[in-house]
Amino acid sequence: MKKVLIIINDAPYGTEKAYNGLRIANQLNKEHENVEVRIFLLADGANCAMANQITPNGFYNIERMIKISVNKGAKVKICGSCAEARGLKSVTIIEGTEISTLAELTNWIVDSDTVLTF
Repeated sequence: MKKVLIIINDAPYGTEKAYNGLRIANQLNKEHENVEVRIFLLADGANCAMANQITPNGFYNIERMIKISVNKGAKVKICGSCAEARGLKSVTIIEGTEISTLAELTNWIVDSDTVLTF
């Protein structure tokens, strides 16, 4: 099975980097059953995992996009030190995501066939 790692470094809103990374993840899950999708939220990307995001009608919602990824089998991990630096350790994160480490990210990088960074 091919493994694709998507690293998201950018905040959920303000630019479309997180949005585009998750669009690719969800398209891979939709069209390629033989691909294992992994998403690692790093730096300001850790904010993408906050639960209960509210966006205006008609505007994309990163929480919903992550939930779609998780429901399709993607693994979603959040850099623990990045989350802690941003005060997210006590915030509810999206169900199915988990706090992780830089060591786990480096293992994913080595073990992945393709790594995309946003």
